[in-house]
Amino acid sequence: MVKRAARSNGQRPGNSLVVRCYRFTRTCVHVAAGVGTTMFVFPLVSPERRRHIVKRWSGRLLRILNIEARVEGSLAAAGNVLVVANHISWLDIFVLNAHHPVRFVAKSELARWPVVSQMIKGAGTVFIERERRRDTHRVNEDMARVLASGDVVAIFPEGTTTDGTDLLPFKSSLLQPIVDAQGHVQPVAIRYRDHAGEHAMAAAYVGDTTFAQSFWAVCGERTLTVELHAAPALPARSAHRRTLARDAEAAIRTALAAAAPAKAPARGDGPAG
Repeated sequence: MVKRAARSNGQRPGNSLVVRCYRFTRTCVHVAAGVGTTMFVFPLVSPERRRHIVKRWSGRLLRILNIEARVEGSLAAAGNVLVVANHISWLDIFVLNAHHPVRFVAKSELARWPVVSQMIKGAGTVFIERERRRDTHRVNEDMARVLASGDVVAIFPEGTTTDGTDLLPFKSSLLQPIVDAQGHVQPVAIRYRDHAGEHAMAAAYVGDTTFAQSFWAVCGERTLTVELHAAPALPARSAHRRTLARDAEAAIRTALAAAAPAKAPARGDGPAG
């Protein structure tokens, strides 16, 4: 697993303890409201209404944590599309949902998380036991059904998270449903930057870092900017899944390498709450 790198000496200080605790508390209240919504509201409303609620809830979460999302290119807004992205943080799911709600394929460990698991289950996440080959077949069938219903599905084909400074080889097994559906693959490169415009290690959820540690680190950042670089969609008709995985990986590598460094804001900016 990738280990967390140390902060450089020249990096700007983070939030005070008061601001951290304030953000922590607001986020916990927001998550509790989200769990209640998925349990008691989602069963009563249409799929379209659910997607609207997920988008609004995710956008509010980013605002609470003072995270600004910037999108370059056009992200898929219609069904029969498989979004393929690099994976850095637990925030990735909410960043993508804040722009356009998608159905995620996630590791089964998330289904056992207390509290949060209920919310991501209610949002339609499909869970997979990666160690079990048979489970991939089950998930592919679920994905094919979801794609056929008109939803956009998102996967992280690295199979794990990184700190965002590298990209692991993509696994191709979960791309078969979009080939069968003759849809499109949408490569999306994700990058996090801190208040100074530098690569943000606080967002990374890697190595031995626990969720609580990662969450506390995000609360400690004055601001975070997440950049989404959407590469042109790749047609899956008549393609081999390994070819699609390789082409999507190359597109994301290119987007990450070409991302221009952000400019640091003026010194007069105060800490956000």
